Amino acid sequence: MMGKELFDNIPSKVADLLSDVKNGRIGLPDLQRPFVWKDNKVRELLDSMLKGYPIGYIMLWASPDDYENTGYIGKNDKVYKQPDDLVIDGQQRLTALLAAMYGVTIKDKNYKERKIRISFNPLTREFAVWTQAYERNSEWISEISSIFVADQEHNISKLRKAYIKMLNESRAKNEEPALTENEEDLIEENINDLLNLGIYSLPTLKINARADEEAVADIFVRVNSGGQNLTEKNFIETLIAVYDNEVHDKINKFCAESRIPANGTSFNQIIQVDPSHLIRMAVGVGFRRARLRYAYMLLRGKNLKTGEITKSVREDNLEIFKKSLELVTNLNNWHAFMNLFASAGYLKRNIVASSAAVVFSYVLYLVGKYDYKVPSVDLQKIIRKWIFMATITGFYTGSTESEVEKQFADLRDIHNAGEFVAYLNTVIRNRFTDDYFAYSLPAELNSSSATSPAWYGYIAAINVLGTPMLFSTAPLSQYFVLGTSGDKNSIDKHHIFPKHYLESIGYDNNRDRNQIANFTYLDYATNIDISDAPPAEYVERYREKLGEAGYKIACAQNALPENFEQLAYPEFLRQRRLLMAQIIKKAYNTLDK
Repeated sequence: MMGKELFDNIPSKVADLLSDVKNGRIGLPDLQRPFVWKDNKVRELLDSMLKGYPIGYIMLWASPDDYENTGYIGKNDKVYKQPDDLVIDGQQRLTALLAAMYGVTIKDKNYKERKIRISFNPLTREFAVWTQAYERNSEWISEISSIFVADQEHNISKLRKAYIKMLNESRAKNEEPALTENEEDLIEENINDLLNLGIYSLPTLKINARADEEAVADIFVRVNSGGQNLTEKNFIETLIAVYDNEVHDKINKFCAESRIPANGTSFNQIIQVDPSHLIRMAVGVGFRRARLRYAYMLLRGKNLKTGEITKSVREDNLEIFKKSLELVTNLNNWHAFMNLFASAGYLKRNIVASSAAVVFSYVLYLVGKYDYKVPSVDLQKIIRKWIFMATITGFYTGSTESEVEKQFADLRDIHNAGEFVAYLNTVIRNRFTDDYFAYSLPAELNSSSATSPAWYGYIAAINVLGTPMLFSTAPLSQYFVLGTSGDKNSIDKHHIFPKHYLESIGYDNNRDRNQIANFTYLDYATNIDISDAPPAEYVERYREKLGEAGYKIACAQNALPENFEQLAYPEFLRQRRLLMAQIIKKAYNTLDK
């Protein structure tokens, strides 16, 4: 038996939908948010409609029955101060139609206001994106919004006569024949067809009030819109934009600014922040919740204990969210935290296995700073250690939200700065045991995965210790900082036992050849010099160059067994994994001093 539908199919006309958006009955936050379509896509949308082609459907969500519809949405100058329905799918199409047909100003991706101007040729039924050429060409009506506005003001006949007069004058000037009666009839017919786009049928699915936020988000995620899979974070952004446009603007502004250097700080190469990161951070700081689904529950005004949705709870939750967002988007906080990530050895995005490590470590940093008032020096030390541990052990991979929810639950029993630091130290020690470094970590290093947190942890450890690159005097860390080469590093990973050499002695499996323990970073010149030479051959050259003492130091710093070039390949890997784990332990002990 088919389940009871959570939606109603409502036949809708374009003009009615646009009218409801203008008066506020339907909430369309994209009017206050960046419009991402190119103007040519708007032209194609109108052309499809004029030709009678389908252009998809609109999905709305009715406000719950027990929700008080007396709040505030967007600019408070609409008939409806709180929308009856939210546009869940179809925002860009409705925004495009409002802007092109009625001249409504939109914001581009840089948050600058602009108009979408689409020209129309009443003789040929063609649409075009406005240019000066169409403005000067008397065959074209430069902006279709003038036609719809004239119709609303009951001046369409006057506009049509003015167009015909101007076109005839242009033809006379160019010594061309005047419009025929049939051409004038065609002009009238085509202008009427354009105006009839207002009665174009646009199928509308309305999710009814008994659907809760989780069901709506699930529907939202499953629906495919315009060839792009919608996501839970898009849904939450919609809610935020509906309930407070300033909050949405603040989020997008920070996403742009969070990578820019400030007050002597370095360019943020760790993470490209997107709105979902900030939403998670603000909900984590303000509500001690990790699951993204709690964000839209809270923003809709749901009391998480009783399940009730009320206006007063929504207003309280939004105020908490906004205050938390102020802390999250404070660039001084952000850059100070990013510097901790760098000092924990993680200097570039490509050695951070999970963005969740950045998101939730930042939440801990802010909670420690503002809720527990941890002194700055103590906070920096514990968060730096936390970052190092969490990234290497994959603390924020797998069931991340469950792990963080458990951590938030633990923090309910923490009451002061000392307890906060002690709690994090306990979690770190429980992960970083002697057995972890002796057995678990070497086992994790027994991998050929190019994205292994253990490999990234080893590189971070080398950066923490300031270790020179193998057969070099320059620290590896300096090659991870952007320089004259832009985003491209002047180093690369190199097989210590070269790949072709291994192949020549019978190792024909990439998993064997590409073991983590067989990699090191070299500068390009050294990489080219070593090439595919057997270890016994190239090591001899560098041993002579460095001297015996220098060679032993280089081996110790880069987790290489002495005389490694003489070892059988499997034994080399076994020994090096143990040494790499000890390098990571040494770096942690350095951070713990």
